[in-house]
Amino acid sequence: MDGSAFWWILGAITLATAFGAAWMLLRVVKARRALLDAGVPIRDKALFWAAVLYTVSPVDLLPDPVYLDDIGVLMLALRALHTAAQGAGREKPG
Repeated sequence: MDGSAFWWILGAITLATAFGAAWMLLRVVKARRALLDAGVPIRDKALFWAAVLYTVSPVDLLPDPVYLDDIGVLMLALRALHTAAQGAGREKPG
């Protein structure tokens, strides 16, 4: 494989992971909007904001071309919001 093909493959992988991180961030924001008035505990709201800040911050556990840590943090926030929504749905009267 020559150098040109390597850079094209690396660019495609980087673009795909960046798209994945952006998609997960969009899902987290949509989930937060849905849970705005659902009685979600402050801890889960704080986890949402921490995930968003981590995703857009320049400080990462892994270098920026690898968005796996960002995607992992966003998945954790989505899971926490989903669990909080289920809990808030059970606690609502009616």
